[in-house]
Amino acid sequence: CREVGASSEAPCFGAARGPVGWDPGGVVGRNVEDFTGPRERSDLAFVTFDITADLQSIFDWNVKQLFLYLSAEYSTKNNALNQVVLWDKIILRGDNPRLFLKDMKSKYFFFDDGNGLKGNRNVTLTLSWNVVPNAGLLPLVTGSGHMSVPFPDTYETTKSY
Repeated sequence: CREVGASSEAPCFGAARGPVGWDPGGVVGRNVEDFTGPRERSDLAFVTFDITADLQSIFDWNVKQLFLYLSAEYSTKNNALNQVVLWDKIILRGDNPRLFLKDMKSKYFFFDDGNGLKGNRNVTLTLSWNVVPNAGLLPLVTGSGHMSVPFPDTYETTKSY
C-alpha cells in the first residue's frame, strides 16, 4: 500500500498527509512514588501543547473516521526505545476536520519506569493518525514533522498542574 500520489504499489485511500502545525507549550517533571516496587520513585511528566491542523483533504469517499494521537519517543540508559501516547482524538466523517487546539494537556499519564525524563534532551513528540476506512486497509500516517522537546533539569515541586 502507498500514499495517494506515490509511484509504486496499490494506493491506500485516505492515507494523504494533511498540514499540521503544533507547538509544545511546556513541560513539567516530577519524581513521584512508584507503587510497583518498595520505595521506588519514577518520573512523571505533564506536557501542554497547541495543535493546528487542516485534515479535510484526508476525508475522501472511503474515510469513515480518523484516530489522531500525539506520542512521545525517547531513550534512556535502561531502555533504547520508549514510546508513550500522551493524547488522542477521534474525528468522525461530518465533524469539523480543522483543529485549533490551544493549551491542551496530556490526556494520559507520562510515566517513565525510572528517572529517564529529568534532563532528557531528546524526547520527540509526533502527531500521527490511523485512517479508518469504510472498506480496505487501515493505513497509519505520521504527520509532517517531529519536534524534540528538552525536559527540565529539575523537578517541579508545586502541588497542582
